[in-house]
Amino acid sequence: MPIFDARDLLSFPGGDNSTDTIIGGIHFNATALDHWNFTYYPSNGTLSNSSRCLLTFDPYTPKFVFANGSFINSTSCYSPIKSIGVRGGVGMGFTVAFGLCLLAVLMNLRKHGRMFLPASRRFWPIGRRWQWYWAIFVCAMGLISLITNVDVDRYYLPEIPIVLHSFFWYLVEIGTMAIVWEAVRHWGSWMERQYIDPDPFILGQDDKRAMFEFWLPLFFYFWLWLNFFLIVPRSWGPIELQRSAEQTAARAVPSATDARFKAAAFCLFICWLTILVSLRHSIKHYRERNRGVINRAVGLIRYTPVRFMLIVPLSLAMVAYQALCSWQFQYSVLNVKGNNAAIFAGGFAPSVLIIIVQIISGWLTPNEDRELIRQRRLRGIEQDRDLGIVHKPAWWRRVNGENNGNESMRDRIARNVREIGGGRATARNIDRMADTRARESEANGGAPIEMGAMRRLDSNASSVPAYDAARPPLNPYSGRSDRRRSERTMEVAAGLLFPNAATNASADRRAYLMGEGPAPPPPYVDRGRPPTAERPSTTERSNSTGTTNSVSGPPQQVRSMLDI
Repeated sequence: MPIFDARDLLSFPGGDNSTDTIIGGIHFNATALDHWNFTYYPSNGTLSNSSRCLLTFDPYTPKFVFANGSFINSTSCYSPIKSIGVRGGVGMGFTVAFGLCLLAVLMNLRKHGRMFLPASRRFWPIGRRWQWYWAIFVCAMGLISLITNVDVDRYYLPEIPIVLHSFFWYLVEIGTMAIVWEAVRHWGSWMERQYIDPDPFILGQDDKRAMFEFWLPLFFYFWLWLNFFLIVPRSWGPIELQRSAEQTAARAVPSATDARFKAAAFCLFICWLTILVSLRHSIKHYRERNRGVINRAVGLIRYTPVRFMLIVPLSLAMVAYQALCSWQFQYSVLNVKGNNAAIFAGGFAPSVLIIIVQIISGWLTPNEDRELIRQRRLRGIEQDRDLGIVHKPAWWRRVNGENNGNESMRDRIARNVREIGGGRATARNIDRMADTRARESEANGGAPIEMGAMRRLDSNASSVPAYDAARPPLNPYSGRSDRRRSERTMEVAAGLLFPNAATNASADRRAYLMGEGPAPPPPYVDRGRPPTAERPSTTERSNSTGTTNSVSGPPQQVRSMLDI
């Protein structure tokens, strides 16, 4: 069997002689082309040697080839020389949609990510922001994918644009599934937060329910990252080989429909089932219970939010399209000449619609902290109504000047004094009362009894007995110490009841303080029985410490109270 070179089947067109060839109306040195292993492909009008590919049709035909294999005015086959086709035009429309969605997502992130209550370990603030973080990721990946999609149409031969377009599209799919998951998961967390807000101990943090909620996100992200590792780390070179029908069937189709793409679609379907389980779990534990299979099914539909009725089926359509791409190459995003309706309806429309639904829902729902504050205020109003507590109207503070947040305690006390009629008149009354009591104390200072004499007034004046006890002067305490104020009050009360005792105690205290040196020692008293002359009478109290024993006898040893 003769051995031949495939290049011999595609010989150069004849020229003026054996070393000359005419390509695109330009004469080239055939010897130089053969030396550098160039092959002419008239089917697509290219000249290639597996390292370089040049266009040979007008107006991109090279003008001259040198002996070293270089050309003058050559154009690479991998150049965007075509106009934007249907695929690129529709892609630009989706690019605008993703860009607008990105701006709206940032607005919702600011609205729902702000905190108006202290953060707790049970409900981290980042939990409610993840769905918006993933939406930002999807918008960014979608913009990159659709911008590179323009060059898929414009490149004369497929190269890196189709790879970039497909690569970032798979990231869009992963991020969109994460958006749906985080939306459903956080909705359950929000239901739990409202459920336990009146009583934080109504649900435990280590029971079966809590453990299920702890492991379910790990299960979901395990399958999601498995989808990522089955798709992304691969050789994307065969996807570029769609430069002819034969090359596409031999190289691109087997690579685009291999087992790894099929397994990745299955992993994404497991993620979708996990979302359903999470939704069912949240409705079961944080909504009203239903009995029976039919009632539970009705309750599942009844308590499912409207946005989940939209985004969950859309995410299933996205999974179905990814599986379709793994089996049918003609509908795949990886196909340069694929079905445009299938590519955008199944590949990009679900992601855009899911983000739009999330944005509208974010605009219609309030911030969670503010909603929780509103619910607490309503519960407080109901509890006050049950207890019969009536609060002052809102205008009360403004009218009475109580809306000043920088008001000190002294200012508040002064304002309260003004409300009850205090001021200079009250101060004058206090001074007048103190002077009156001082004069009465001086007039009655020599009274020999503790309490003043009682006399009955005229019956026409009053039927209550009056007391003429001398009252000490009133010196009001103006300090801030509550202890000192109470002591001063006790002193005033004691002075009212025992005026002479207070005067004598004050005199003794003054004499003690004015004395010089230590106090004199007590007088010496000899031990033994006192003399008879010094004994008190039977009517007087004896201060003797002696006993009935003889003076010469031993002293008595007291052992207990019974010996006394």
